[in-house]
Amino acid sequence: MGNIFCLIGKSGAGKDTVFNELMKKNIPGLKPVVTYTTRPKRVNETEGKEYNFVDEKVLHKLEVEGKVIERRTYHTANGDWNYFTCSIDLSQSCDYIMIGTPDVVDKLYDYYDDERIIIIYLELDEKERLLRCISREGMQSAPNYSEVCRRYLADEEDFYNGRVEAYKKLYRIDSSKQNFVNVKRCEEIINSCKG
Repeated sequence: MGNIFCLIGKSGAGKDTVFNELMKKNIPGLKPVVTYTTRPKRVNETEGKEYNFVDEKVLHKLEVEGKVIERRTYHTANGDWNYFTCSIDLSQSCDYIMIGTPDVVDKLYDYYDDERIIIIYLELDEKERLLRCISREGMQSAPNYSEVCRRYLADEEDFYNGRVEAYKKLYRIDSSKQNFVNVKRCEEIINSCKG
C-alpha cells in the first residue's frame, strides 16, 4: 500500500519550488499527483506538470464518472476557478506526492485511510510570504494584484488557528530557509515514512 504525501502551506510558502526540486531528484518509488484546474495557465507553467489545465466540460465529465474526490471553487477577480483532485490508486507499490490545501487534506481523509496521508506543512512569516506573492505576480504578463490579496485572505480562512493540528501525521517545515534545506528536510520525511 502506498502513501500520499501532501505538501500544504499558504500562498508563497514555497510549495511549488519544493515539489519541483523533489521531482528533479527522481526519488525511487515516489510519483507526483498532478491535480486539475480550470484557471488559466501562468507564465512558465507546463501542462501536466504543475496542473492539468482543463475546461468546465472536462471537469463535469470527470465528476459524472465519479473520478473527482475533491473540488474547490474560488471566486476570483477573473471569474470562478476550480481546482480538483481525481482518485489515486494506492494499491500500487509506490508512494505519491501532491500539493494541496487543508480542504484537500480533509477530503483525502474522507476518501482514504488517514494512516496513508502524510502532511508536510511549509510555514513562512506573513510579511515574507506576501512579498513573495507580490513578486511572483509581478512576473506575469498582466499582473493581477487584487488576486494576490484575495489568495492571502483566503489562506487566512483556510488555515484557521488549530486546523492543521488535527492532522495525524503532520510535519512542519520553516520555509524561510534556503530551498535546498527545505527540500532536504522533505526528502528526509518521505524516506522515513515510505510505504
